[in-house]
Amino acid sequence: MSGISGIYNRDGRPVGLQDLRPMGEAIAHRGPDRADDWSEGQAGLGHRMLWSTPESLSERLPLVSEGGDLVITADARIDNRGELIGLLGLNGRPGKEMSDSELILQAYERWGEDCPQRLLGDFAFAIWDGRLQQMFCARDHFGVKPFYYCCSSRTFAFGSEIKALLALPEVPRRLNETRMADFLLMIGEDKASTFYEGILRLPPAHRLTVTAREVRLRAYWSLDPTRELKLGSDEEYAEAYRDVFTEAVRCRLRSAHKVGALLSGGLDTSSIVCVSRKLLEGHGNQPLPTFSAVFDGVPEADERSYIDAVVDEGGIAPNFISANNLNPLADINEILRQQDEMFYGPNIHLAWTLHRAARDSGVRVLLNGLHGDYAVSHGISYLSELFRGRRWMSAISEAKGLSKRLYAGGVRAREILWHRAVKPQLPKALSRRQGPLPSTFALLNPDLARRTRTEERFRTLSAERNGQARTAREEQLLDLTSGVVPYNLELADRVSAAFSVESRYPFCDRRLVEFCMALPGSQRLQHGWTRMVVRRAMAGTLPEKVRWREGKADINPHFARSLIAHERATLERTILAEQNGLEEFVNEDALRQVYDRYRANKTGYGDAVIVWSATVMAMWLARSQLTRTPQIVGGVTP
Repeated sequence: MSGISGIYNRDGRPVGLQDLRPMGEAIAHRGPDRADDWSEGQAGLGHRMLWSTPESLSERLPLVSEGGDLVITADARIDNRGELIGLLGLNGRPGKEMSDSELILQAYERWGEDCPQRLLGDFAFAIWDGRLQQMFCARDHFGVKPFYYCCSSRTFAFGSEIKALLALPEVPRRLNETRMADFLLMIGEDKASTFYEGILRLPPAHRLTVTAREVRLRAYWSLDPTRELKLGSDEEYAEAYRDVFTEAVRCRLRSAHKVGALLSGGLDTSSIVCVSRKLLEGHGNQPLPTFSAVFDGVPEADERSYIDAVVDEGGIAPNFISANNLNPLADINEILRQQDEMFYGPNIHLAWTLHRAARDSGVRVLLNGLHGDYAVSHGISYLSELFRGRRWMSAISEAKGLSKRLYAGGVRAREILWHRAVKPQLPKALSRRQGPLPSTFALLNPDLARRTRTEERFRTLSAERNGQARTAREEQLLDLTSGVVPYNLELADRVSAAFSVESRYPFCDRRLVEFCMALPGSQRLQHGWTRMVVRRAMAGTLPEKVRWREGKADINPHFARSLIAHERATLERTILAEQNGLEEFVNEDALRQVYDRYRANKTGYGDAVIVWSATVMAMWLARSQLTRTPQIVGGVTP
């Protein structure tokens, strides 16, 4: 993780170092090891370096090409270095002398704007091309590395965080009301907008080219839902998965500093930790530091026995953070300062505490199991495939197994069969019929809902997504291409950045995701066990207690109890106040009804999340001081 920023004055005005430095200072926490800026004519680039890979120790960015007409700034870790070195004819130089950013620049010189599709790894970069007078930018396949930008007829500016853009006086500080309404209704599909009108995110797997005359935004990669992997046996699938997953972990262990890992006791983090431990054995490495939030004495949230099963096999230096008495609003002011935007993340205080502990332990690279459920999906829509293939007894058997194992008896097999096997077979016209609006719609201020056409947008989105997942592969594609994936990665990135820690995500490895997408449904769901290929592949690597665990711990009731126990006065000062800053956006009568219900119950997670979100929103609005720009509806200003 590093920090990048830049300016391109499309109207030809010169960019000076004095223009770039405030942007770099705003994101200095992302790269405490080195700071450099470059400018020439109407373009300028900035960089804040965090040394994380061996090659980065001697890297200087922005980097100017030998010819002097190309300049790059990058936040990148490239995993196919050997392949690129061969393709680019660079074998005559020692690989350790070539930084990842130099490889990207060489790839651009060879393949031009097609270069991102040749890259594996996590990256966000910008290249000023003096020959073509253009700024070329790209972001990795899933959005691990963030990239924000603002573009007008006069200026294009970008940065790793929004605060870098807000350091420029000409970047507007206007609230995006549509994003606000989407947030309140929990619509998260937009991969480009932010809470700031005019500030955008470069979507994952996209490239952006800006010249004085045009702005071109194009996708350079997408998942292929038609590809299917056909091997001879369950064991062959398991062996192939083990190989590709091990490589995804190995690439992310490349570091110049201490590597650690989050360990929750679940299938994903435990797999990462156990494979990392094997890869590090015999290389003179110290035990792998792990960081776990534990809820001793809170049975429904307790994962301690699964964590201990991994730790007891050795090669690990465990760090346990007691989460029993953590305040969900602890550090909220610092979190809001770091996040820049309003965010959905009720348990962000746990991530904040774990990353602080990693930093304090000297860890600079932290492995994270985020989005394992998406990369290796549960495959419940395999029931639909079985039903359509008239394998009805198999579908019934799998539904019974799911009811027992995944849902712990909380959902009956007949309900699972109806929703996941029978209903998808209905004609699309029937499956897409409009249903009732979600209960959270009542929380919107009616004027905001009208101005932003929230109901219309919600129904359009629902129609597009409902009834589409008729196979396990279609279900996985919907998950992997949803706006939730980059959103969660951006949220996690800003937590990591606050502590100058680089998070790495093996389950966001393109090769691993493409492999898992191509698996037949039977490798995802079998005998009522979801993610079966992982369970088989991790035999001899994962402790059996973890490999065959059913379900997950539930920390939600504990969150609900903790929030009101620690912050009742804060909640009431916000929710019950006559002027709390929310009145333009929220139906306050409906919000107070939710709070009264939550105050009486104290364990209702849904109500607790709404109250938490409203409280944090009020705090963010107060600190952001964004201007409101009335939106035009039908040619009339409301």
